[in-house]
Amino acid sequence: MPDDLAPFAAALFEAAGLDRDKAESVARLLVLADMMGRPTHGVAQVPAYLGEITNGGMTPTGTPETVRDTGATIVWDGNYLPGLWLMERAIATGMDRLAAHGVITFAMRRSHHIGCLAALAKAAVDRGFLVTIASSGPHGRAVAPFGGRDGVFSPNPFAFGFPTAALPVLVDTCPSLTTVSMTREKAAAGELFEHPYLLDSTGRPTRDPTVLEGAERGTLMLLGGEDAGHKGFGLALMVEALTQGLSGFGRLDAPDRWGASVYMQLIDPDAFAGRPAFLAQMDFLAERCRASAPIDPARPVRLPGEQAARNIARARDGGIALSERTAAALSDWAARLGIDAALLAPTE
Repeated sequence: MPDDLAPFAAALFEAAGLDRDKAESVARLLVLADMMGRPTHGVAQVPAYLGEITNGGMTPTGTPETVRDTGATIVWDGNYLPGLWLMERAIATGMDRLAAHGVITFAMRRSHHIGCLAALAKAAVDRGFLVTIASSGPHGRAVAPFGGRDGVFSPNPFAFGFPTAALPVLVDTCPSLTTVSMTREKAAAGELFEHPYLLDSTGRPTRDPTVLEGAERGTLMLLGGEDAGHKGFGLALMVEALTQGLSGFGRLDAPDRWGASVYMQLIDPDAFAGRPAFLAQMDFLAERCRASAPIDPARPVRLPGEQAARNIARARDGGIALSERTAAALSDWAARLGIDAALLAPTE
């Protein structure tokens, strides 16, 4: 069950050397990602994070350095501290300031991986605020610019969330058609993608996930594909500017370790036309979307975030099913760190 899995993951992190508050934050948010239906960015990341802690890639203790703080704009140097903990702290800091400023904007350099952006955005949206989060990996080059063959970008995910009177809307996407995590998962399972979501080293579309790690490396295909990939290219550039340009740290610095440059903005509707006006407009829009005649009557229109809400409710009742690969890796780490693995959830 989620209530058991989070303490188990936290115990692993703490045994590996992570401060307790950081261990609990990271574990809680990884489990939330699984509950939302994002298993590639959930507990499956625990073994990779443990490896980063033990090999020095993730800083286990300390606090971020404030590079600049104007009240409404903040720049942190995360010193490769756990990204999920850094983001949870940044969101809490921003929400505390919204009453005074209305809009709070963060830029953060040298964070470690920040995981599932929708899981992070949920905390702000549940409080009635708008939130935008973007992340790029200046070390990563898995996505080529439109028309090119050589990787320049990471998948550069971004999320946007806003409240409605019913369920919050949570958009979590990226400029590429798939992610590095999903591609590696497919490759490990010996599976092909259903559609050509990648380009091989010559720039030809392919369903084969192994091209991303091959000797002649391919890349993830941009959103829009062969014909309209300029759209994904534009979004990738936007994320790079917001995350690396505003934080002052990016590809120019040629980092060689797993990490992220991050952008986040929080908006209080009361600083604009007011919360009632905002909710009235968004509720009207949401209902018009749901009322749109579906192409397939068995699949009515749903808004981003609705399925995640259903998944969370289902996970609370039925637990989280881990893949055999993830369960085996967690059991191995538990044995190495002296942690009882009895709390592991059933596998798929």
